[in-house]
Amino acid sequence: MVVVGAGIAGLACARELVDAGVPARVLERETRVGGRLASERIGGRWVDTGAAYLTADDPAFLGRLQTWRIDGLARPWTGTLRGQAGPPAMRWAAPGGLNSLAADLARGVEVTLGAMVTSLPAADAVVLAMPGPQARAIADLPATRQQSWSPAVTAILTYAERSWPDFAGAFVHDHPILATVCDDGDRRGDRAPVLVAHSTPALAAAAEDAGPRMAKAVSEVLGVGDPVSVETRYWPYASPRPGHGAFARDGNVYLCGDAFGRPRVQTAWLSGRAAARDIMRRLGLQRTVR
Repeated sequence: MVVVGAGIAGLACARELVDAGVPARVLERETRVGGRLASERIGGRWVDTGAAYLTADDPAFLGRLQTWRIDGLARPWTGTLRGQAGPPAMRWAAPGGLNSLAADLARGVEVTLGAMVTSLPAADAVVLAMPGPQARAIADLPATRQQSWSPAVTAILTYAERSWPDFAGAFVHDHPILATVCDDGDRRGDRAPVLVAHSTPALAAAAEDAGPRMAKAVSEVLGVGDPVSVETRYWPYASPRPGHGAFARDGNVYLCGDAFGRPRVQTAWLSGRAAARDIMRRLGLQRTVR
């Protein structure tokens, strides 16, 4: 089996196959696993530059989170963000960055990094674990044309000192530039004077002076001074329009990811696992219970 894409969906799929004794390998075009579960060392510490946190309301994924918690890889962060609609929901963070969770899933899985895939590999089953627009360049499956994605810019804002009251994070409603702002020092637990903001799709689509504009907007919204440094990361496929089903299949080719449900890390994990289980069912294989 071949899985193309080493984001959370692809790794969950490969992990399920390998744990069941099914040979599987992962091909990833980037130089590290994780996809939007991205973390970088900035200023000597880990900063999450893609997804902001994890939530769980599925028992299986909550169990996965609890295992990561026992292993010291994940921790409950906050149940409430400013501007949150609906009841409290626990957000989970990772002391070593959310990418450490992807790296944990990849342990024991054959992953080839820097592998640019432009056509379908020869295999009994191929799983395209990526946004539909990217998958379409490999195989023009009907499901790839049904997805709609929005871009986003992540801005990492480092300040000389913490000058804001503790707030964990906030949804910024009806703002032309900001969608969310997270206190990364609170999220990481080290009290570092770092804020991480995510832009609106409109700002990301403009893609002009995103960093300065986001820094100015954060200063206005939170009433803080100017940061000493601003770094940005652009995500062309940051958030999908919510879809239906657990995955899509056309013959022996699968498409999975967080477009199959609410756009969450949990959705991607469940989608990859569901694709793996369908492969095993079609092969007449029994899943190993772990």
